[in-house]
Amino acid sequence: MVSVGERLRSARVRSFIGRDEQVQLFTRALGDEPPEPFAFMLCGPGGIGKSTLLRRLADEARTAGRALVELDGRFVSRDPVDFERAAGRFLDVPGTVLFVDSFEHCQWLDSWLWYQFLPRGADNAMVVVAGRLRPPTHWIADPACAGLLYVTELEPFSQDQAQSLLAASDIQPELRDRVLRFTGGNPLALSLAAAAGPAGWGREEMWAPSADMLRTLLAGLIGEVPSAAHRRALEVAAQAYSTSEELLAAVLPDEDAHQLFAWLRDLPFMESTHRGLHPHDAARETLAADLRWRAPNAFVAMRRRLADEYLRLLREAPEERGWTVTDELFYLFREGKTLARLRTWSREDEVHDRPLQPEDLDTVLRMAEETEGTASAEIVRYWARRQPQAFSVYRLVSTGRMVAFTARLALSAPADPEDLAADPVVAAAWKYAEATDPVKPGEHIGISRFSIYPERYQVPSRVIDLSSSRAHAESARARGRAYGFAVFQDAQTWGERVAGTLDDTGERPRVGEHSYGVFAVDWRKVSVESWLLRFLTTSPESAPSGPPAFSPTAFSRTSFDQAVREALPHWRDPAAFAACALARTRLAADLAEDPVEQLRALLRRSVDDLAADPRGVRAREALTAGYFSGAPTQEAAARRLGLPYGTYRRHLRQGLDLLCEALWQVEIHGGR
Repeated sequence: MVSVGERLRSARVRSFIGRDEQVQLFTRALGDEPPEPFAFMLCGPGGIGKSTLLRRLADEARTAGRALVELDGRFVSRDPVDFERAAGRFLDVPGTVLFVDSFEHCQWLDSWLWYQFLPRGADNAMVVVAGRLRPPTHWIADPACAGLLYVTELEPFSQDQAQSLLAASDIQPELRDRVLRFTGGNPLALSLAAAAGPAGWGREEMWAPSADMLRTLLAGLIGEVPSAAHRRALEVAAQAYSTSEELLAAVLPDEDAHQLFAWLRDLPFMESTHRGLHPHDAARETLAADLRWRAPNAFVAMRRRLADEYLRLLREAPEERGWTVTDELFYLFREGKTLARLRTWSREDEVHDRPLQPEDLDTVLRMAEETEGTASAEIVRYWARRQPQAFSVYRLVSTGRMVAFTARLALSAPADPEDLAADPVVAAAWKYAEATDPVKPGEHIGISRFSIYPERYQVPSRVIDLSSSRAHAESARARGRAYGFAVFQDAQTWGERVAGTLDDTGERPRVGEHSYGVFAVDWRKVSVESWLLRFLTTSPESAPSGPPAFSPTAFSRTSFDQAVREALPHWRDPAAFAACALARTRLAADLAEDPVEQLRALLRRSVDDLAADPRGVRAREALTAGYFSGAPTQEAAARRLGLPYGTYRRHLRQGLDLLCEALWQVEIHGGR
């Protein structure tokens, strides 16, 4: 006869996936006298598999004939005497293994446990503690821990492990990628998806978690949320790629952003990065799916607030921050069909970029020759000599190995004959510009000329993501940029991917054995902000609800403010200014003859009027230097005023707020 307990243990062993290192180390320690290590600490976010691993290790201890004490931190008294009473066998019976799950619920015991209780354990006793929080610093810093304490932070399942679990559950192959994207390798989420079984899928083309599954996941991954404000902070983190304290303050202005950020930072499923807090994939997807199901209007409203903040930052953030703003704006709308064709947010090939250094050139030339041939490599050499600042090299975050490079050229009018002779692709771009709407003296074109990633050549990747984010940020901040061009070898495939966002010029220049497609946008006819919004909202599921942004009859205060901020950088260029959303407001409609010039004059006059109030003197100076004086960058405007950059930005922000308020009163009440 086989007992129920034995049958359960056998089933657990058969269904157990991964964690081989932890199981093997624990099994070896069971056979040592004395055991080394004798203390095991398993930590990680909710649903990562700590309790499952704990039960697996307990089965190993039983098989080895050890006595067990199993405690759950959720039900442990605050009195150490009660803990000692419950775990008494650990002190009295040699070889006993003490298991404590959910240790975060009795964290106050950590000092007493380590310094007073564990040292009194019986001969060859062992302890395994599992919790969401990392072990206390004094556990790790104690020199006595060397060889005696093993700490492991459990990771999500690998792609192969997750696929194995789903395959064993008979989940349709065509649905597995969707499930994997949602779960992010989180064992709890995977197990719930697998538990639905083939009967749970019906004829659905796309998998989505049920309300019951979301409720279970929220409880398992996130736990209790202290207040409505904390839940809103979680909802920000669920949609934003990374969450900073400043972002929380901007989109939740009525809440204590400092306190909320500190709470988010301490959550076990949050990862702290140089750009802010980044939740583990399963927690992010669960929070977003729950909000979309529970309060779809609130989901869209939060996305709208985040988009408005990113668009504001695109103009005002320091130059090096600009590309991260566009990257995070794209991420916000990642489920849209257009973006799904163009970008990927996989962290498997996470890279960072740096400016080209002289010692990088040989590697860059080798990459170009391997992927595009000798003729292309010579053109790379030409541009690296002419515009080395246009090149970025990309290294894997994990190893530091250089894997790719890109080049984003800025070329002033008129075209340089030497450039035309050296590079057929650049010559094709200038040819299109001349035939369509010539670039005037003082203007220039931008061209994303190279994107060379030999291991993922000309397919969506983080290299293309980051390069395009930098290109859009550069276009938003540039003065006098007439056209933006993108270049792809597979013109047909990329033509389909960029349809509706870039125009196919029809040019197919050849370099060596390869031809290239050249795609364009005329920045004099559309602002970068308007283009981004059109780009992001081309698919119905990603479009904001309510009146369309920049509607001539339904401007919200947020969209009106954005229209003012968008128009200011184009004030010196009447043609570009005319294409801005501000020209479609009631403010402009009330102007009779030559509305563009009148609107420009109104904008300049409104800035001057700010000085009538002593609070607005500095604000007027900052706006004038930044937008009317011809300073090429905000940094240059700050130098012109003799101000530190941070001080200048503070005055500029105040000026923008005052200007938007003054013009809004004209917009809603009419007259001037």
